Amino acid sequence: MKTMNTQRGMTLTSFLVVLIVVAFGLYIGMKLFPMYSEYYSVRSALKGLAKEPGVGNMEPARVQEMFFKRLDISFSENVKPSNVKFERVGGGWNMKVNYEVRRQLIGNLDVVGKFDTHQELTLNGVD
Repeated sequence: MKTMNTQRGMTLTSFLVVLIVVAFGLYIGMKLFPMYSEYYSVRSALKGLAKEPGVGNMEPARVQEMFFKRLDISFSENVKPSNVKFERVGGGWNMKVNYEVRRQLIGNLDVVGKFDTHQELTLNGVD
């Protein structure tokens, strides 16, 4: 008796579909990664400022200058001085950074990221 061996595996069409889905996912990731990388740079700069001794006694303009010097190191381009606000809290400042990033995705479709973070800056520089 002769038995037929059946082949198993992906067809060329199913392989192309999987390849297209993976490529599209990578493309989206390439568009989103810089946005989130910049956000983590902003968070890192804020946490670094919070550790500076006496930052709660400094004028907001001086604190903002220190913040943007830290952001210049990481080549941040979307955070502008108008995105930074200060509120006086008991022992220092509450620094808020609220900004939006828009990147073209495909044709006339854009991906928009809205980022909002804050950090308390106290007199003794402890978080």
